[in-house]
This record gives sequence, structure tokens and C-alpha cells, in this order.
Amino acid sequence: MRVGAFILAAQFPGQGQAEALHRAVRTADAAERAGLDAVWVAEHHFVPYGVCPSAITLAGLLLGRTRRIGVGTAVSVLPSAHPVALGEQTALLHLTSGGRFTLGVGRGGPWVDLEVFGAGLEAYERGFPESLDLLLRWLREPRVGADGERFSFREVAVVPRADEPLPGTRPAGGPDGGPEGGPGVAAEPAGPPVVVACTSPGTVRLAAERGLPMLVGMHSDDDEKAGMIALWRETARAAGHPPELVATAEHVSAGVAQVADSRADATESLLKAMPGWLRQGLAAHVTVDGRPRAMRDPRTYTEMLCSIHPVGPPRLCADRLAATAERTGIRRFALLTEGSGELAATEENVRRLGLEVLPLLR
Repeated sequence: MRVGAFILAAQFPGQGQAEALHRAVRTADAAERAGLDAVWVAEHHFVPYGVCPSAITLAGLLLGRTRRIGVGTAVSVLPSAHPVALGEQTALLHLTSGGRFTLGVGRGGPWVDLEVFGAGLEAYERGFPESLDLLLRWLREPRVGADGERFSFREVAVVPRADEPLPGTRPAGGPDGGPEGGPGVAAEPAGPPVVVACTSPGTVRLAAERGLPMLVGMHSDDDEKAGMIALWRETARAAGHPPELVATAEHVSAGVAQVADSRADATESLLKAMPGWLRQGLAAHVTVDGRPRAMRDPRTYTEMLCSIHPVGPPRLCADRLAATAERTGIRRFALLTEGSGELAATEENVRRLGLEVLPLLR
């Protein structure tokens, strides 16, 4: 089981934006010290829900500060970005970090971002498949051109190539196609991993058809996640993907983690801080076309998150993670650890997650 930290760079009421970003960076440092598998960086625009506007930029900073831990985006919002530019940045981080980078992409929402960045509502409503396919081609092919509804350009060389072997590795197989010799030399998969944030059956099918693992949201309980996994596997098999890919795809489950000496203490810590952050952050979202939007009740939502995620003493947290893995088949987690809103408490939460919860899972 692989457990990582989900970093939103959340701006809690009364905090400055620099404070939120400082906590985000320190969380990644703490996660590496605590032995977590990865950190996952979120991206938002124009709202205090999360003040990181470029997940891939912050990911580059964190890769430079760390030495072991994986770093991923959760997610880079693809409709607001050019797939080629995002592909170039992904290749750069993959090659220079020694393969520690994972690109997570998502469709985002019908927010004013689409107006500001000139993508338009069409990019959100219909353009995600075209953008995703162009991005994947850029990560896998030596030359790429496009002739689609959104993107059209002459064929150009892909530089740098994301699918080149990383330094210190060799492609699988020896010169004659036989086993590669030499101790300690591992074959490296071609290119960086890509995951897709999925919140609807349509996006699940889109990811499955391309053989891409899912990032499933923290609002979903185990039954919902199990249903998404079943749909993904059914669709992937129907698309002709090999059984081993279907069986071993590394889906990621987003959630909340708060480790304390008792369940009451952990829940109280989150209920003191998260509703105010959610109320302020979610209310700031503006739709691009004025469509009405509903917002969850912040306290009820926080209580629900506490009930389905690892919130409590170490043994309860480990049991919750193990139960989710058993019910869904997901064995990789991205857990929000900054729910208290305080730097010292977040660092202590990460420390306890790594040093007290992870050993129970092993």
C-alpha cells in the first residue's frame, strides 16, 4: 500500500496566501522525512480554496527540494492549458527528477478560468478528449502534428522526449532481444505515469479506453469507488487492453487524514477549521456562463469526510485505509493532511501518518 499527502495550499480564514503556500512546501518536506510515498499538488485559480495556480510549477519546486519522494499533480487542469506546453513541462520534470514525477490531469469545472485563459466553455464541455489524446501523443511519439477542432499545427519534433530511458537505466531486453545483463540495472518504463481525475461515468470510460489509471475524489465512499473501478475495468477490457494492465492499474484514492490520540480529538481538529475554509473557498467559485451552482453544507461535508476517511488514532486510520483497499482494490492514497489549517499541526499530522500509521499497514 502506498500512502501520500494531498497538498491543496488551502487558505484558511484569517490567513494570507503566502502562509498557505509556505505550509504546502513544508508539508512536502515533512512527507519525505516521514517516509510517505508521494505528495500530490492541486491547482486552482482565483479562489482561496487552494492558492496554487500551477500544480506543475509547484511540483518542479518540490522535486528540486526533495530526493526520494514522488511528486504528482492532482491535478493540472487540462482545458485551461495547451497540451503541448503541458507535455513539454512533464517531460522536463520526468527526465530531470529521475522518474519521480506523475502527471495528473482533470477536466476541471465550468469556471471563469475558461474565460480568463481564452479556452472557452467548449474546451470544458467537449474538448477534454482531444486535449488528452494530444498530450498522450506528445509523451509517446518522436514527432507530433495536430488537425483537430481545437488544435491544428504542422508536425514538429518532440524535445525533450519523455519516453527516452532515464540516465543509469537501459531499455528492457539485451542487444539481441534477450534478457538484459548486469546486476542492479533495472528496465525503466517509457515515459512518466499519467492519471486522470474521474468524477463521472463518462470520464471513467475515457480514462479506461486509454488505459490510464484514475484519481478518484475524496467525496466518494468505498461503494462509489468500487463501482468506478468496476466500470473502469469493464471498459478497459472492452477496449482491448491486456488483462495484466487491467488488473494492475495504479488508481489513486483521494481522502482526508487526521491522526490523533482519539477519534474525538481528530474530528474536533477538523471541525474547528475545515467548515470555515470550505465555506470561504467554495463560495468564491464563479461559473463562466452564470449557471447556478449548489454548494454542500460545509459542516455536514466535513462530518461526512471524517466518517469515511482515516480520521482518528493510528490503528483506526490504518484499518480505514486497509478496508478501502479491500473493498475497492485501490492501494494508493493521496490524503489531505492540512485540514487543521495550522503549520505545526499539519507537520505533526504528517509525521504521525508516516511513523505511526504506515507501519501498521505493512
